[in-house]
Amino acid sequence: MSEVQLAVNDSAAMHRLGAGLAQLCEAGDVVVLTGELGAGKTTLTRGFGEELGVRGTVASPTFVIARTHPALGDGPALIHVDAYRLNSALELDDLDLDLDAAITVIEWGAEMVSALTSNWLEVAIERPTGTPADADELEQPRRVTIRAVGERWQHTDLAGIVAAI
Repeated sequence: MSEVQLAVNDSAAMHRLGAGLAQLCEAGDVVVLTGELGAGKTTLTRGFGEELGVRGTVASPTFVIARTHPALGDGPALIHVDAYRLNSALELDDLDLDLDAAITVIEWGAEMVSALTSNWLEVAIERPTGTPADADELEQPRRVTIRAVGERWQHTDLAGIVAAI
C-alpha cells in the first residue's frame, strides 16, 4: 500500500486532481472518496468524468444512489455511486452495475469497498475547520490523502498526481 498527501487549494485544483486520477484508471478499477459534505468529492468526480470523456454532467448521485455515464469514445464508462444510504456491499450489488466494464467512483464507500474488490484507490478529503460561515467553502484549501490498496496499485506513482495539480 502506498500513500501520498497533498494540499488542494481550490475547486479548480480538485477538478485537476480528479482528471489526474482518471489517467491512472482502467475498466474494473474502484476509487473510494471519503470526506464530509461539501469536501469536494463531486468536484473531483466531475474532473474524473471529463478526463474520461463520458456523457452527461457528473453531479452528486445522492438521490439516485448511482449514475452510469457511458463513454463517448472507446474508453470505459464511469459509474458514480453515493453509498451514504446503503447499509452494505450487498445493497450495492443489488443495483446490478457492471463494475468490471466501468471505472467506479464511490462516495461514502469506505466501509464496503473491501467486499467489492481487493484493489482500490482511496481518496480522503479534509476540509478546514473554523472557516467563517460566509466563506466560500469550495475555495478553501483541502488536505487530501490518496492511498493505493492492493496489488493492482503496487507500482503506481501517486507522487506524479501531486506534481500534476
